[in-house]
Amino acid sequence: MEKLPASTGWHWVKQGFGLFRKQPGGLSMLFLGYMVCMLLVSIIPLLGQLLPVILVPIFSVAFAQGCLHIDQGKRVVPGLLLSGFRKPALPVLFGLGVLYIMMAIVAIGASSLVDGGTLWQLVTGQLNPQTSPDVIRESNIGSAIVVTLVMYIPAAMAFCFAAPLIYWQHISLGKALFFSFFAVWRSLSAFIVFASTWFAISIVTSQLLFMIVGRTPMAIQLMMPLSMILTVIMHCSFYAAYRQIFGVPADTGKVSLDKR
Repeated sequence: MEKLPASTGWHWVKQGFGLFRKQPGGLSMLFLGYMVCMLLVSIIPLLGQLLPVILVPIFSVAFAQGCLHIDQGKRVVPGLLLSGFRKPALPVLFGLGVLYIMMAIVAIGASSLVDGGTLWQLVTGQLNPQTSPDVIRESNIGSAIVVTLVMYIPAAMAFCFAAPLIYWQHISLGKALFFSFFAVWRSLSAFIVFASTWFAISIVTSQLLFMIVGRTPMAIQLMMPLSMILTVIMHCSFYAAYRQIFGVPADTGKVSLDKR
């Protein structure tokens, strides 16, 4: 894993758009299928709030596999949505999802030491920002967000490439987190540019939409498909980053980092 220049982050974003342009219909259908699955899972009693988050690593494999199909000149088909549910990757990916939600809970929970639990109540829906603006204004929520980010960012670095590493390289959860963290760390400037570019894209596109149609119900309706497309392209950009750092995955998915 070589250290990459900061400009590489911009190239990943451009490559993500390039991948999407090759098969926009197939990738969009994949995302729609994912949204339907998340909707069905969310109505499960008790587990409906946790399972959609836990299943994110499993479903993220579908988009990575879709990008690999594009690289190989194959069609992106809805059946790829089940890619992450195949053994032996499934239990490890499920464990990754459980660990992800645990880390998020710890990071947000730690903010309670700073703001008395205001951010936690906002995230869990116990506090409505429209009905309780004074509570939020008087709390130390700004510092709480900083604490949460300080704790969450290292975890996000470890989770960044963990799912495709588990699926394609057939390595353990611990090794996937280790390789992912140091892959991001070694090229941190590139990932800062990558994240900043996507943040700018999301702000600019939303503002342009509001300038064209105004802050109307139509803008909200248009924002949904636009957000869907940008989310798919972001997945393609992450694949472009994985491809450059770890190489194009083999068809069999049996190449192990331990053997490199």
